[in-house]
Amino acid sequence: MIFKGKSIVKGYFKGEAIVSRQPISFLGGVDPESGIITEKGHELEGLSLSKKVLIIPHGKGSTVGSYVMYSLAKRGLAPGAIVTTSLDVMILTGCVISNIPLIGNVTEEIFSHVRNGSIIEVDGSKGLIRLLG
Repeated sequence: MIFKGKSIVKGYFKGEAIVSRQPISFLGGVDPESGIITEKGHELEGLSLSKKVLIIPHGKGSTVGSYVMYSLAKRGLAPGAIVTTSLDVMILTGCVISNIPLIGNVTEEIFSHVRNGSIIEVDGSKGLIRLLG
């Protein structure tokens, strides 16, 4: 199955998906030392974003979260790619400065087909997301 979105930050990544219908705040919601989601009550609380394809509706919170993403990238703990249904400044800025492939404006249909642990291929240059397994 293939999903199409808008290519925002070019790049390629293939890996395991981590999926949430809830937005994520990188500032205060993700541990910058481990890449684990720490936001209380979040459906992904306790899971690691590291080297995963993060699929979310959008980010939330301060643009300072972009620098948390950058810090995670410098430690090798950032997501390998991010896919969103709606673009926001925090995720966009964080992906640009961290060189994380980003595809935006994907239809919400993706949430009906992709689950945590699904293997995903992200082609940020073409705006394509392939569900491989």
